[in-house]
Amino acid sequence: MEKVLEETENRMKKTVDSISQQLARLRTGKATPALLEGIKVDYYGSMMPINQIASISTPEPRLLVVHPWDKSAVPAVEKAILSSDLGLNPNSDGTVIRIPIPPLNEERRKELVKVAKNIAEDGKIGLRNIRREIIDDIKAKQKNGEIPEDDSYRLQDKIQEITEKFTHKIDELLKAKEEEIMTV
Repeated sequence: MEKVLEETENRMKKTVDSISQQLARLRTGKATPALLEGIKVDYYGSMMPINQIASISTPEPRLLVVHPWDKSAVPAVEKAILSSDLGLNPNSDGTVIRIPIPPLNEERRKELVKVAKNIAEDGKIGLRNIRREIIDDIKAKQKNGEIPEDDSYRLQDKIQEITEKFTHKIDELLKAKEEEIMTV
């Protein structure tokens, strides 16, 4: 029983972590290195994550600075940032790439809140799928006589509690992200 509960917690925690990372990549009005995490750069014929070929810093609240370790990678990094769906315009001086983060207008903020809500809902669906899989497994074991009926119901109740706990965490992440997006 403990193993089932531990497995459930671990799988749900991974889902919440994934949602947290996806929400961190959403662009708000301020600069954060997490914005560039999903960008891949064509570096000598292979696609590399940007943070593996450059350092990313935020010297000002509305400015990202990307400093590729290899100067020959500057054009490739700049091209990757331009072709991303972030809508950012990098400026390069040949060694360092500066990316000003423009303030968001009200309409764009509302769009981003919708995107954040969709990400959170996908996470909740993932949690419910994990819950359903594990409860189906418990019911099958009960039917086969591997688990007594009382233990089965107790286990199902605990799994529901775990699901509610992680659903609440996703709601908290979403609420924090909404406040961050809507803050001017």
